[in-house]
Amino acid sequence: MHKLHTRHHDDMALALRVLPMPKDTNPSGDIFGGWIMAQVDMAGGIIASQAMNSRVVTIAVTEFLFKQPVFVGDIISCYGKVIKTGRTSITIFMEVCAQREGVDEECLKVTEATLVYVAVDEHGKPKEYSKPIN
Repeated sequence: MHKLHTRHHDDMALALRVLPMPKDTNPSGDIFGGWIMAQVDMAGGIIASQAMNSRVVTIAVTEFLFKQPVFVGDIISCYGKVIKTGRTSITIFMEVCAQREGVDEECLKVTEATLVYVAVDEHGKPKEYSKPIN
């Protein structure tokens, strides 16, 4: 059994780790890109929500690049960082790494994406974030 990869870049936070299952595959047997997109959006939303101290909604995916396929049994780690803030919005850069079965500690970059979230109030209306971002 190999050791779980827990480090990536010092400036990126680990937001989500998940194991894709056979039900997540496309007709070719690789993990469906839409499944990966959903994981990235959840992970980015966690980072955005914590940074803005608010409920957030996704308003844009400005870039999404699939660099390598993902397979059943890969351990997927989603890392992200804040790259831009506005009055009500925050832009998050995400990287997804796959730790392959049988590969000790190596984590291959499989996807990268840039997403924009907006802080919203209890009525779903944009609001200024209440916590300064460091």
